[in-house]
Amino acid sequence: MKNNFPRLLALLPAALLLSVSSQAQVKKAAITESMQGHIFKPAVLEPTYANMRQLKVPAGFTVTKYAENLGKPRMLAVSPDGTVYVTSREAGTVTMLQDKNKDGTAEVSKVVAQKENMHGIALRDGKAYLITVNEVYTADINKDGTLGSLKEIMKDLPDGGQHNNRTLAFGPDGKLYVSVGSTCNACEETSKESATMLVADADGKNRRIYAKGLRNTIGFGWHPETKVMYGFDHGIDWLGDEESKEEFNRLEDGANYGWPYVYENGKANKADEPKGMTWAEFAKTTKNPLLTYKAHAAPLGMVFYNGTQFPKDYQGDAFATMHGSWNRQDASGYNLVRVKFQNGQPTQIEDFITGFLLNNNKAQFGRPCGITVHTDGSLLFSDDENGVVYRVAYTGAKK
Repeated sequence: MKNNFPRLLALLPAALLLSVSSQAQVKKAAITESMQGHIFKPAVLEPTYANMRQLKVPAGFTVTKYAENLGKPRMLAVSPDGTVYVTSREAGTVTMLQDKNKDGTAEVSKVVAQKENMHGIALRDGKAYLITVNEVYTADINKDGTLGSLKEIMKDLPDGGQHNNRTLAFGPDGKLYVSVGSTCNACEETSKESATMLVADADGKNRRIYAKGLRNTIGFGWHPETKVMYGFDHGIDWLGDEESKEEFNRLEDGANYGWPYVYENGKANKADEPKGMTWAEFAKTTKNPLLTYKAHAAPLGMVFYNGTQFPKDYQGDAFATMHGSWNRQDASGYNLVRVKFQNGQPTQIEDFITGFLLNNNKAQFGRPCGITVHTDGSLLFSDDENGVVYRVAYTGAKK
């Protein structure tokens, strides 16, 4: 009997998203498991300058507003001339932002494309690549930064279900990589392409599964020196406040990362049983994460730093946005993290920007989402709760 408890919980109205505790007993394959979790979302505050002063960043860094009044901005991309593009899945738009006087604040904000459920964006060779739930489009980038008409190059991607925020990016091999999240919290998918990373030619043809067992890897990228692919995957909900942790994976062709049957270092998700083998046997066929982060923090955007503005020891490190939890009693996420690399290998995850959580973690004024490196070397990230794109700049002495 399939366990539908987590799927039903996802349909609860927002009015219940306070400090309500939920438990249920689930019986499946003669195994009785207790699935536990808290439903809690911090109260929303305005991103006032007084609240921004509460942000904590490493010495020498500043956080300012690059643009605001953007609705619910999600993913970001920057063209070689410094034009910034930001998507909004809710509005289905791509907005062009330009800082023509280079003072760190965009003066131009213009919608340049629209398609229902527009979310992921990538730029390559004078074209923008955009993805909705089921399709991928491309458009020419005009000299003034606006976009030409959208042309469909990929279709029939699986329906979204619980995770319909598709993202895409070009790898060092020139191939187009597309992340397709799971339709549920933990279940057997009806489409083989759900909960996977796909790869295709730049024109959308010859699509295939690159990696599977990925619940929802929205943020991914390639280390600028080693060219190895990494991504942050979302852990499973309803395994408790501290499980399952967010996973930082090395993404390899043909690999299986365990979802929905095992998580972290091969722990069994007893609510879903693999067919024809035990959880331990299945775990031996999967890849474990290299690093983990706090459960339910919800990693979204990820980018490797390849600019020159930050100190040298930031070169080749990754930055990720943690959108923030709803499935634990004490909020996690609502911050930016830095994945430190040494000799081309990830060594640890540390907090980079904190302070969006206020009032003893009972309120927040920002949910970090998309992230990118600007041509001037600053870091830009979006807040899809309050319609802001922030700019992180280094103004201290270089080391």
